[in-house]
Amino acid sequence: MLSAPTFSCVPALSATEQRRSFPGRRLAVNALRIVHVAGLALLAASLLGAAGGTRFAAGVMLASGLGIIALDVWASPAWLRQVAGIATLFKLALVVLLFSGDVIRIPLFWIVLVFSVALSHAPGSIRHRRLF
Repeated sequence: MLSAPTFSCVPALSATEQRRSFPGRRLAVNALRIVHVAGLALLAASLLGAAGGTRFAAGVMLASGLGIIALDVWASPAWLRQVAGIATLFKLALVVLLFSGDVIRIPLFWIVLVFSVALSHAPGSIRHRRLF
């Protein structure tokens, strides 16, 4: 009988790894996510036809996204070796491409959106799997 393919990577977290935290960290990450999604809504409106606001929306998303990344890396430096960290860096590269030309802007926006949702809603065993 055939079995499903498996990943041969290192498990997400070893027993010796610890996550750092501080009081209010979860609240800070959630607040940044709210701002990030609001920036996404503004960016989507701007790209899909509303007048102006593209630079402001992109700035809101960039600032909040970098804040989320900083908190995740601070909490667990191994995050940069996990699927979530590497995929996020790849997503940032796609976003740079998104702002590099008008021709691919709309299709790339949708690709980044779908990729982001798929990544953020993937099981933790996938998101936190260490690649190296």
